[in-house]
Amino acid sequence: MPLDATAAAQRFAALDLLSTLAVVVDAQGCIVFANAALEGAVGLSRRMLEGAEFAPYLSAPSLLRAGLDTADGQRPSYAAMSFDTGLQRPAQDPLFVHVTVTAVEHTDLRLIELWVLEQQARQDREERLVEQAQANKELVRNLAHEIKNPLGGIRGAAQLLEMDLESKELKEYTQVIIHEADRLQSLVDRLLAPHRHPHQLVDLNIHEVCERVRSLVLLEYPQGLKIRRDYDISIPEFKGDRAQLIQALLNIVQNAAQVLSEKVCTGDAEITLRTRVVRQVTIGRQRHRLALELHVIDNGPGVPDHIKERIFYPLVTGRDGGSGLGLPLAQTFIQRHHGLIECESMPGRTDFRILIPLP
Repeated sequence: MPLDATAAAQRFAALDLLSTLAVVVDAQGCIVFANAALEGAVGLSRRMLEGAEFAPYLSAPSLLRAGLDTADGQRPSYAAMSFDTGLQRPAQDPLFVHVTVTAVEHTDLRLIELWVLEQQARQDREERLVEQAQANKELVRNLAHEIKNPLGGIRGAAQLLEMDLESKELKEYTQVIIHEADRLQSLVDRLLAPHRHPHQLVDLNIHEVCERVRSLVLLEYPQGLKIRRDYDISIPEFKGDRAQLIQALLNIVQNAAQVLSEKVCTGDAEITLRTRVVRQVTIGRQRHRLALELHVIDNGPGVPDHIKERIFYPLVTGRDGGSGLGLPLAQTFIQRHHGLIECESMPGRTDFRILIPLP
């Protein structure tokens, strides 16, 4: 029995919570329900859309009609067809989308979901970052343990050898071995640091973290650098590890300050700390109703093209003398808060965006 508008609105109300565009059609392809995201995309109200055939809203209507014919509502729900096309919008340019057609089980209805291709690419990038960080963490952890044991043996052997040497010149060589072993030990300790300390959650305000980092960096750069505040003071407190969040943000801001060295000398170096609340955010395939969005924006030269895709890899750096550990450690600390860091960069503007779910 066909659903009336009220029954459809009640049955499919959950689709309004999605940021993806969604529409339910009957076997003839006429709209039974359109979610709020689709209303906003096409600029038409749900009432105006209901009852109209949906295929003409797509640049390739024949593909949709084929998908509707393929879907079988008597079998368990599955994506019968998917394709890329344009979503036609009155008085606006088409919106390029990825479309899937899914049968609604035991009915003649079809669920059509449309992902804006830019949004889909972003979600894919976020998933890659999460997977990359997890793989990096395991690799670094295992590698550090493999290095640590023989390193202690090398240092101990050099010390014993030095005790038996009488020549001052030869002792200089053992000192070089001991010094380099200590340097490598320090590097290994930094690689293992995120895994050694327990996650200590307290109620915190993100702006206290921002102000702490801001004061630390300005102590290091008292002249030539401006760190601007652009805070949304309505952001609620949340459970977090204060020390880890300070360290993560400090690594990013210090990294930005270091690449601004030339502008610091001329007095026009600028970093902006911006906080916002965003709604209906997907982080690593997990949907969150609310999330903190913290931007660290600088007016520096940008991330070199050859390392843009690898800046969160351990030991990758575009700066002479850099360790390549600051950003991977920051990513690890933010992921321990179920969040993510991503970066968009071009000459004159680099934006590190930190996302952390809010309760």
